[in-house]
Amino acid sequence: VNSEMTFVLLDLWQMNRTVVFQAQQGTLLQAQTMLLDEPNERLYVGAKNRLLSLRLEHINRDHKEIRWASSESQIEECLMKGREKPECANYIKVLQQYNSTHLLACGTGAFNPTCGLLAVGTKATDRLFSLAEESVESGRGRCPYDPNSLCTSTLYRGELYIGVYTDYWENDGALCRLNSQTYTRTERDDRQQLNQPKFIKSVVIPDNDDPEDDKVYFFFTEREQNPEGETKAVYTRVGRVCANDQGGRRMLVNRWSSFLKTRLICSVAGANGIDTHFDELEDIFVLQNKDQKNPEIFGLFSTTSAVFKGYAVCVYQMDDVRASFNGPFAQRERPGHHWTPYEDRVPYPRPGSCASKMNGGGFSSSKEFPDEVLRFVRAHPVMYRAVQPLHRRPVLLQTQGGGRRLTQLAVDRVQAQDGHYHVLYIGTDDSVVLKVITIYNKDTDTVEEVLLEELQVFQVQMRGNQQLYVGSEVGVAQVRLHQCELYGSQCADCCLARDPYCAWDGLTCSRYYPAGVYPKSRRFRRQDVRHGNAVQLCNGLQIDDQQLGVAEERTVYGVETNSTLLECTPRSLQARVLWFRQQGELQ
Repeated sequence: VNSEMTFVLLDLWQMNRTVVFQAQQGTLLQAQTMLLDEPNERLYVGAKNRLLSLRLEHINRDHKEIRWASSESQIEECLMKGREKPECANYIKVLQQYNSTHLLACGTGAFNPTCGLLAVGTKATDRLFSLAEESVESGRGRCPYDPNSLCTSTLYRGELYIGVYTDYWENDGALCRLNSQTYTRTERDDRQQLNQPKFIKSVVIPDNDDPEDDKVYFFFTEREQNPEGETKAVYTRVGRVCANDQGGRRMLVNRWSSFLKTRLICSVAGANGIDTHFDELEDIFVLQNKDQKNPEIFGLFSTTSAVFKGYAVCVYQMDDVRASFNGPFAQRERPGHHWTPYEDRVPYPRPGSCASKMNGGGFSSSKEFPDEVLRFVRAHPVMYRAVQPLHRRPVLLQTQGGGRRLTQLAVDRVQAQDGHYHVLYIGTDDSVVLKVITIYNKDTDTVEEVLLEELQVFQVQMRGNQQLYVGSEVGVAQVRLHQCELYGSQCADCCLARDPYCAWDGLTCSRYYPAGVYPKSRRFRRQDVRHGNAVQLCNGLQIDDQQLGVAEERTVYGVETNSTLLECTPRSLQARVLWFRQQGELQ
């Protein structure tokens, strides 16, 4: 008998594993965006008509709130345009660290986008959280009009990079950069650059030690014309621009002179030789490591096939992303034709490169680039070679069951006794968080998925400080990433859980600390995430039979010809419950 280890919100609260911040009784919080500020120990939340500042350690204590609702005149004008009243609120869609003392916040403002600066101070003890009224201004081009519109933003060197629909009717999807003086964007009405995009994520990733060569990467989906000329296919893209791109002097004025894009592939091989592609990007999580130039990129995808419904997580290496942008450009004769590699001469400097010392230092700005380079990059924004995922397959594959949608993704890197593991936290549309690890077997070239827990909370938004911060319509939840004692008081139960956060220490199932990381940790550790071999790990320990995991015996009485519930709950999703029927009478 297989059993699922599902913790509902009440259970998590009773086990002191979760803290929930809720809006006032009878109101919905409707969290739209979150910003983690670990140095100041705060979690900032942008929601409907309000912004929150919550303590990381305990989100229910010492919270601060700014009310920022649409004015009565704005709401009236919004209703006159035919919108419903719930749409005419101010939904905070952009929340970024503007400088050391202020945040930038932008909201939909009843279909009249508005931006302003929030004073937060320079340290946790400042206790500041207020809207600078003199900073409030139009947010057009920095925030969508529609509360349901997806956008992505990142702030770098005081400039806002954003993927957003800039108009009321959502016809003009653009990748933009805004500062106090300039406004740079993709070409308007150029479907070769962007075609009905859905913006998911943006991040600055340096290529090298030269800051003038830094690139901003945008992850999005868009419609692509297939060889039959129909614009039905959906592709996941990663686009990039140079952070120092100033556009051209005579052409591409206030337009990107470096914009290129390539396709991200996430697929599984079919028995008939035809791959099943997961083309609808749901979420991206960029997992940083010590080398800031080479983060790992995790993508959560769904299929757009009418035949097969499912979800997959694929992992990408930056070396493979850069190899695609450094490879051949793509071209095609007409919109309905197949893409082919461009094999003619490519002008210098290479289209899509930055004006930097790494590229020869011959140009101090993109405004000095030859017109030939600008014409080429405008005509050839697509790279020919797509980016393949690590192991050329998903690390997690899930067919759709019960109509559940996977919507959000967060990833933690955990060091266990037998290596490092990625713990995936996947949010669903029915308020569940799946805690999963994936294990790659090099010998068999296979990937094993291990579902550790199902946590009934909200939708995953962000992770930090060994906590999972989760947003929903009703509030924000703070969940501990692990609670090892739940796996029981026996060695076998702890090892069978295969949770990289937890190990048997000779007495209890407790938090695993690598050698030298935590000086008070016990030396006696039993953990096997890769295989979960409890027999080998737990047999022979110099402890009593109860700690070895001797089976518990129970006597259950039943009435003849009636059914009786035989209850036995495993400690983890990896443990199995086996029932044996004894023939004959008990002695």
